[in-house]
Amino acid sequence: MNLILLGAPGAGKGTQAEVISEHLHIPTISTGNIIREALKSGTELGQKAKSFMDSGALVPDEIVIEIIKERLTEDDCQNGFILDGFPRTIPQAEALDRMGVQIDRVIDIEVADDVIARRVSGRRVCLACGATYHLDYKKSKVEGVCDKCGDTLVQRKDDHPDTVKERLQVYHDQTEPLKSYYEAAGKLKIVYGQEEVKDTSALVLAALEG
Repeated sequence: MNLILLGAPGAGKGTQAEVISEHLHIPTISTGNIIREALKSGTELGQKAKSFMDSGALVPDEIVIEIIKERLTEDDCQNGFILDGFPRTIPQAEALDRMGVQIDRVIDIEVADDVIARRVSGRRVCLACGATYHLDYKKSKVEGVCDKCGDTLVQRKDDHPDTVKERLQVYHDQTEPLKSYYEAAGKLKIVYGQEEVKDTSALVLAALEG
């Protein structure tokens, strides 16, 4: 099964991608990761992407899709794949269609903006060891101190409430229209995110079957 995961930043797509990947035994294709892999391996497409990145420009959709298509030819994608982070816009979705990448189902994880803001802005990380905590859901034993290494916990810039609000607005403006695009194609399944991750996961797996 070839899937696309949609959802606003902080909706828990990454966690659900892992659940689907384990359930269906298919890989998650993260756009950022495969571009970094292409750069590292020095492929022709990787070099093309590098030329844009070195100049501070965005990598054109056509090159990104070619890199994705190349990744999809690898053996682990024979039984399907999960696209996470692409497409982000309707033009990207149209380009994906033109390139002949067949998508079977699109899972959209819906979580209210205020819930996302609470989840994300409450996150704290340890820059020393990478451990993550949350002011509501996963508190450290001593406030502001990492349980594992004793270093100071900080709020990442991306998790600041103002930044979260901006990212959500970009999502609503640019990516949310994809719901209508894939609904018109008969491929969209909407899952409403629950308080408990396992409950969301159960709904996601049910959406795959339905």
